[in-house]
Amino acid sequence: MVDCPVCGQSVKEIHINDHLDSGCKQHVQDDTQSTSAQATPRASFFAPSTKKRPSPATPQTSTTSHTVASTGYDDASSSFSNDEPLAKKLKSSALAKAAPLAERMRPRTLDEIYGQEVIGPDGVLRSLVDSKRVPSIILWGESGTGKTTIARCIAHAVGSRFVEINSTSSGVAECKRIFAEARTELSLTGRKTILFCDEIHRFSKSQQDVFLGPVEAGQVTLIGATTENPSFKVVNALLSRCRTFTLSKLTQEDIVLILQRALEKEGAAYDSSDLVNTELLSYLASFADGDARTALNLLELAMQTSNKPGMTLEKLKTSLTKTMVYDRAGDQHYDTISALHKSVRGSDPDAALYYLARMLQSGEDPLYIARRLIVIASEDVGLADNSLLSLAIAAYTAAEKIGMPEARINLAHATVALALAPKSTRVYRGLSNAEKALSEPAIAGLPIPIHLRNAPTKLMKELGYGKEYKYNPNFVNGKVKQEYLPEKLSGRTFLEDRDLGTEIDDELEQENGTI
Repeated sequence: MVDCPVCGQSVKEIHINDHLDSGCKQHVQDDTQSTSAQATPRASFFAPSTKKRPSPATPQTSTTSHTVASTGYDDASSSFSNDEPLAKKLKSSALAKAAPLAERMRPRTLDEIYGQEVIGPDGVLRSLVDSKRVPSIILWGESGTGKTTIARCIAHAVGSRFVEINSTSSGVAECKRIFAEARTELSLTGRKTILFCDEIHRFSKSQQDVFLGPVEAGQVTLIGATTENPSFKVVNALLSRCRTFTLSKLTQEDIVLILQRALEKEGAAYDSSDLVNTELLSYLASFADGDARTALNLLELAMQTSNKPGMTLEKLKTSLTKTMVYDRAGDQHYDTISALHKSVRGSDPDAALYYLARMLQSGEDPLYIARRLIVIASEDVGLADNSLLSLAIAAYTAAEKIGMPEARINLAHATVALALAPKSTRVYRGLSNAEKALSEPAIAGLPIPIHLRNAPTKLMKELGYGKEYKYNPNFVNGKVKQEYLPEKLSGRTFLEDRDLGTEIDDELEQENGTI
């Protein structure tokens, strides 16, 4: 006999799984059959409780706030049984109404998820779920691509116990408690626990190390969600124990389908006007930039405000989309500054100004942009116009002194000047050539020529340090015959004569009709 970890009643060990599947109603062993018929189990892992709360004398196991039913997300939107108390119905109904549209429209099964091939009918992750053998995984994708939803749907599909934590509110002690509960659940019922860790990249290295043992031993199945590149944000030891799946940014067509589904289900409740039409849905989908949550939040605002007097479609669009989607700490941060740099390098001032305006309007640090302009001045313009380095430094100082919004003009000045300037990567390539030489065997440690060495002491002078050095200013035009490189590198050059490369772009030649 074993005690059920849910209701605390005695059950034969061979029947424990069937007991749990029945909602803690069947296979109960008691001294009298009459009392067993009146047993009042707590809510099972599969359905809300339909019985009264047990008396304090009834054995119970403790629960924690982070544990969710094994379906993953049985919440206020679940259906109610006929004998459920009216107060509980009203409370759950209030919670359902309070949830934002994006939460209410969250898919309940993998089949309802749009735009992610990995969990599609032929997806790799879907095949693992169908075989009920889900490994520990890391879901990497931008905000609103469905990481949390996929984790909950996986737990629902495989029937596992589901525990959800967030790095901002959970610590090592809570994780260890969850692992202990998972071991108990696995040993008693054979049911595995899926631990979903949202924003796993925010855990420190020592916190991530806590997962290593339980994940490797199979005590829990970890599903980590991150918007950051896991190669940089998740420790290698944990990454090697998990499979990483990259979630695609949702296309505009995917988001339109999501919005249409939400409008069909919720439009009547908001009494929205005819302004919330296909044209508006397409506009919101394009503005959301692949983020389904953003799109649904905008749709909810549109349905709430579309009936205001004097509201037009253009006014509605303007009121909903005054800010741009931009992540100052994520991939968009690096992708956009990369696009600015490459536009300047390609001498396209229009593209450079677009990316500059996009970053500044989205709240990017102007000094971060100014630092990149200083790099461009030496890396891409270089010897072709030495004055541009001074201009870039002056733009940084101006941005530092006067701040936004005026500093945007200084940054635009430097950006356009750098884009229009002639380009020379001669210095940059020369430095790269010298660095490459240092990776060759026995080059990095070559002795400095003795005539170039410093001789601050009498002993060093007696050893000949600096003795044969020819002081250039003492000679006509500073010209002398003297070797400056170590003997093994004598005659080797790193600085090339040409400012730019020698490759020819075939597409450009075809456009000009020379091919």
